[in-house]
Amino acid sequence: MYEVIKHKLEEIEQREGIVMLHAVESGSRAWGFASPDSDYDVRFIYLREPEFYLRLGKTHDVLECQLDETLDINGWDLQKMLRLLRKSNPTLFEWASSPIVYLTTPEWEPIKRLLPDYFLSKHGVYHYLSMAEGNYREYLKRDTVKVKKYLYVLRPLLACKWILEKQSPPPMLFSELVASEAGDELAMEIRRLLDIKINSPETLEMQFIEPLNAYIDEAIPLLREQVEALPTVKPKGYDELDNLFIETLYRNLK
Repeated sequence: MYEVIKHKLEEIEQREGIVMLHAVESGSRAWGFASPDSDYDVRFIYLREPEFYLRLGKTHDVLECQLDETLDINGWDLQKMLRLLRKSNPTLFEWASSPIVYLTTPEWEPIKRLLPDYFLSKHGVYHYLSMAEGNYREYLKRDTVKVKKYLYVLRPLLACKWILEKQSPPPMLFSELVASEAGDELAMEIRRLLDIKINSPETLEMQFIEPLNAYIDEAIPLLREQVEALPTVKPKGYDELDNLFIETLYRNLK
């Protein structure tokens, strides 16, 4: 499938007249707990010709290229990405640390080096905490639950703990989060879940697990209290990002 995806990305580049700077896997495969029938969530950052950015009318800055049962492929324009980076969008840090890279370029390196300077811990914790709360409220308060939904709550909760302790973006690989942030008993339950998840269909449901629900019930209010106590830091200005965008654009002039 790796070669199929690379070929798809080449087709998109040619069809759309863009330059892809970086393309990665972003979902469960990158987190390390894909099921046998998990799809592929491919994300990329791209750049267009300079004339595109000089238009007075509003321009499209997202490409949604394919969505079917196997492939989910879409990308963000570099300009959009840098605007979101200034706001410390957590998705960008995940893409930048994905262990599965389909395509990258020398132009991506200075962008990647700049990312840590724009990470805001409070933004990150609120993002992951909201994700955990939403999934817990919607999917886990039932007699039977999908295995993956537990992981979709536990991963962001452990990401919150990582950020609060280390003041840095959490790793993409779930195993790293578990090793760093889960105690022995929680880690044992998670490993049991992971074994079920990677050997079962995406739709598999199981009885809810009381120790995990108890942990989640305790962790969510504690993390909310901790994040609300963090100081609010204003985002940096645009100057450095403007310069990076212009330099990247010039380097890709034909």
